[in-house]
Amino acid sequence: MKLKQRVVLLAILLVIFIFTKVFLIDNLDTSAAHREDQRAFQRMLAGLRVALDPRLEHTLQSPWEIAAQWVVPREVYPEDTPELGAVMHAMSTKKIVKADVGYKGTQLKALLILEGGQKVVFKPKRYARDYIVEGEPYAGYDRHNAEVAAFHLDRILGFRRAPLVVGRFVNLRTEIKPVATEQLLGTFMTVGNNTCFYGKCYYCRETEPACADGDIMEGSVTLWLPDVWPLQKHRHPWGRTYREGKLARWEYDESYCDAVKKTSPYDSGPRLLDIIDTAIFDYLIGNADRHHYESFQDDEGASMLILLDNAKSFGNPALDERSILAPLYQCCIIRVSTWNRLNYLKNGVLKSALKTAMSHDPISPVLSDPHLDALDQRLLSILATVKQCTDQFGPDVVLVEDRMTLSHL
Repeated sequence: MKLKQRVVLLAILLVIFIFTKVFLIDNLDTSAAHREDQRAFQRMLAGLRVALDPRLEHTLQSPWEIAAQWVVPREVYPEDTPELGAVMHAMSTKKIVKADVGYKGTQLKALLILEGGQKVVFKPKRYARDYIVEGEPYAGYDRHNAEVAAFHLDRILGFRRAPLVVGRFVNLRTEIKPVATEQLLGTFMTVGNNTCFYGKCYYCRETEPACADGDIMEGSVTLWLPDVWPLQKHRHPWGRTYREGKLARWEYDESYCDAVKKTSPYDSGPRLLDIIDTAIFDYLIGNADRHHYESFQDDEGASMLILLDNAKSFGNPALDERSILAPLYQCCIIRVSTWNRLNYLKNGVLKSALKTAMSHDPISPVLSDPHLDALDQRLLSILATVKQCTDQFGPDVVLVEDRMTLSHL
């Protein structure tokens, strides 16, 4: 064999060797990541049931101190939370030492201080479980049970970006009124035999109070994030105008995501993928009301998008508001870990998992069966949307490995 032929043959073999090595390494990395995602999913399933038990392993700390130590820039609580039940038990039972009107906002809520100094946000029951909220996808009062269900869905999806929420029954006459501020107390009234209040908020009206069953009011309590983690509010790039006849740019411009990708903090880092995770989360729960979102202050786009205020959800199980998925189908990217988790939840696993996760909540059953069934149907729509993206652009473009430095330019 001539020298020239040998050199060519050697070069070809070298190229084949390099490509083979790269291919094997890539597949080994992908396989390892996939196996880790599977293990994480199994750990989540094993820890779904959260029995509300007052016992703490770390007896030198209060439940509030434990929960505060969980918070880091990319999660509100860790994957392994053996004391989650104890913290939630404290949220649902600790003595209320002060009650005030809720922080600014559009919907009725109360700010409670529990024994030990912990703030929680109380949202009262406004609807029966089977009530259907008609109209726009963001219509109606806040749904307290939606906050509970959304928190457990956050656990199931593995995001861990929603503050802790648990259901609670409170006696308005004996637990709230004796410790209420004058501002809150001034909104109390009696309607028939029921104690009611209407609070202070943008849409709060004396003619539209929330009423207890006698003195006992069902609601949800959301754990206030530690003061050492101040929040920064951002306008959601896919927010609605809330004005009849006026569309936001994303509603008519199919290339809108290209513009978002050139804007900080969506041009690099995890924020755009957080937006897409959140779109998936919101579509599953039917929340079309995320006009703003919060992250931790001074994070330069590195901290998570915190899944706060999920109460405009689970209003109508028959309504699938596809526009909520706009960040997904316009950007056509999704985290590999999110994609894997969604696939693990197919074939009724999502409905079963959420039902199990909520079974120990004090206000269980949290959701009616039609809402649980709707989750499984919406999951199929999300998977179909991602498939459309991969068919158009290829999986290498659409499925983003989120264990690396991200750039969307």
